[in-house]
Amino acid sequence: MNYRLPVRAAALALAAALALTACGSGSASDSGASPSPTATAAPSPSAADVAAVAGIKIEGDAGAEPTLTFDAPLSVSTPTARLVDKGDGEPLQDGQNLSVHFVAFSGEDASRVGSTWQEGQGSTDQITLGDPSLGVINDVLTGQNVGARALVANPMTAQDGTVTTSIMLLEVAAAKTIPTRAEGEAVTPAEGLPTVTLDDSGKPSITIPEGYQAPTELVAQTLIKGSGPAVEATQSITAHYTGWKLDGTVFDSSWERGTPATFSLQQVIQGWTQGLAGQTVGSQVLLVIPASLAYGEAGASSHALAGETLVFVVDILDAN
Repeated sequence: MNYRLPVRAAALALAAALALTACGSGSASDSGASPSPTATAAPSPSAADVAAVAGIKIEGDAGAEPTLTFDAPLSVSTPTARLVDKGDGEPLQDGQNLSVHFVAFSGEDASRVGSTWQEGQGSTDQITLGDPSLGVINDVLTGQNVGARALVANPMTAQDGTVTTSIMLLEVAAAKTIPTRAEGEAVTPAEGLPTVTLDDSGKPSITIPEGYQAPTELVAQTLIKGSGPAVEATQSITAHYTGWKLDGTVFDSSWERGTPATFSLQQVIQGWTQGLAGQTVGSQVLLVIPASLAYGEAGASSHALAGETLVFVVDILDAN
């Protein structure tokens, strides 16, 4: 998404909020894909947290950027959300791709961080309702309608240990039901590649051929050719995926979490950006990514997957 700098700062705040309750073995940094690791339930908000969010004043009609007024500094001890409007559009459904507007403020000094409404750009971010990593955002929007507005207060810890609270108002601008798996024309893969098998739901598994040599260049093999538009490297996509190391070990999977993930192709490892740009929506793609296009060679990075050749099967369900 092509936000200008102030809006990009707000987008980073939203990403932090979405990832807040996600703690566990997998992560965006593990796969280069979504902020959707195995989620761990956050503590319930305290009475003080609820009161702090309840005291935020919102001015302005739905459909336009609102003004938020509160006494700073404002802080919460755990992610805390409040439904502002339930919306009067179509009911939201689990698994839908939601286009959301948001405006973000600093709880420390009540300064406005940024907004998707800024300067009339009209850009929205994309989330998948039901994604476990949405945490309280997922909780507050479930059962609501298009047009729903929610306040989210999110404590964030900086590298120096300083904790600040980000405050956002989100509005659901649109909701789209997307397929649950790749759909299109089957493509016969080149010989010698890892073999992909799908179960009845579309969840993939792979078999690595005996003696398979890790490639030095990216392999992007289309397995199913979708009929949708071509994906651009600057877009966000919604996808189901699983990632393996060459020994067959799964290290990340949206299928295991039960919900597709939505993320920008500008915020992933190079192998994803290069391998998925140009593919069509509805496609399933096998990616075999050398370390140089993933997390670097062993010793050159502290990442747990440094030096690893990674294998992914990605179903491209939508692009925005």
